[in-house]
Amino acid sequence: MKHSNTSQNIVFDRELIASLPASGPRYTSYPTADRFHAEFTDQDYRQALRQRSDDPLSLYLHIPFCNTICYYCGCNKVITKDTARADRYLGYLKQEFALQAQNWTGKPPLAQLHFGGGTPTFLNENQLALVFDLIRQHFTLLPEGEYSIEIDPRKVSRETVLFLGRLGFNRMSVGIQDFDPQVQQAVNRIQSEAETRTVTEAAREAGFRSVSVDLIYGLPHQSPASMQQTLDKVLALDPDRLAVYHYAHLPHLFKPQRRIDTDAVPDSNTKLDMLQQIVQRLDQAGYVFIGMDHFAKPGDELAVALREGRLQRNFQGYSTHADCDLVAVGVSAIGKIGRTYSQNERELEAYYAALDAGRLPIMRGYVLTDDDLLRRRLIQDLMCRFGLEFADYTAECGRPFADYFAAEMPELTGMAAKGLLELGAEGLRVSAKGRFLIRNIAMVFDHHLRHRTTAARYSQTV
Repeated sequence: MKHSNTSQNIVFDRELIASLPASGPRYTSYPTADRFHAEFTDQDYRQALRQRSDDPLSLYLHIPFCNTICYYCGCNKVITKDTARADRYLGYLKQEFALQAQNWTGKPPLAQLHFGGGTPTFLNENQLALVFDLIRQHFTLLPEGEYSIEIDPRKVSRETVLFLGRLGFNRMSVGIQDFDPQVQQAVNRIQSEAETRTVTEAAREAGFRSVSVDLIYGLPHQSPASMQQTLDKVLALDPDRLAVYHYAHLPHLFKPQRRIDTDAVPDSNTKLDMLQQIVQRLDQAGYVFIGMDHFAKPGDELAVALREGRLQRNFQGYSTHADCDLVAVGVSAIGKIGRTYSQNERELEAYYAALDAGRLPIMRGYVLTDDDLLRRRLIQDLMCRFGLEFADYTAECGRPFADYFAAEMPELTGMAAKGLLELGAEGLRVSAKGRFLIRNIAMVFDHHLRHRTTAARYSQTV
């Protein structure tokens, strides 16, 4: 039996979801990061930077520190309560900024900034000001720029949020995950509704242009009943955007998850119940389905960009500035310059050692081929516009689309038969039921996934 919500843009078809591969790439990049290799060096990165145009840049800055550990988390982080450790880290960030800036002239315009972690607000106000001074020293901030930071409401006061606004931040991502006390206890993240409301209201007081919240479904002790209560509380906060992530319980890969009671983790059917519930509730509340696991108010810039065909995607998710080259600073940070990707060293000591040696801390990277560039653009169009016009790719293909992608056409035909998409001679259009399975459709065009000889770990597609 098929269950659908009321939106014309998305249909939640449980039988169809169950019939397709359960895991796959999120396509924050193509090729995906598992294709990066150590033969790509800091010299390759420098060359790419020197060859780039004068267009505005994006900047990602990674702060790895957290005060406490959330048991579900699989991110690259350092657990400590010693803020002095951040002083040493910021000293190395200063060195990395200086080495990066040797490869461009002047102060390039900065269209987009994202502080990620870890917990960026692990830093105190003096430390945050120091980092923002470094940014202003090397880049020109723009009135229309998007400058965002991830917030842990448990560690942030109203005054801190107002301070972030004065520094120059204008977007905020607030971690919630779940408001149920039993769930919070099970994942070691105790966070009150009042704390969360304080920071969201402070963001609006400070003039932030959007507040996004993160939720996770599939955590221990969650149920449709508890999720309904969490959704009611979240919607009362009136966020501009929501990201709803699937929890993958992989204790053999992520040590903190070993502290979670596996028997308390909901089964697959219950997870689908909760996801369907979330989708229907957000649709009823008037949120627009942006793609994958993201929702936004109709007037939000992401929703407007989706309607106008300007939506894009990068390592931080959906964006209106993803076409910019992305400079990445800090341990484990991933960037995109021209036709290259690069990632910094994942461990602090290796990151420090590279900078002590006077070189950028590039651990691995990748140079895209012409075929990669074609498929990257195609996958981005699928993820952000839910359709393809084959003629748009004729020049890059050098021959008819159906000839270039002859290996992929039978699988597309099969997806059309299942109702995921409409396939014609001139293009394809993703259906309402296919939109929620867009990762599965994009996977058809992933040459590396199709031809890989080793196993890879990917998240659940739904």
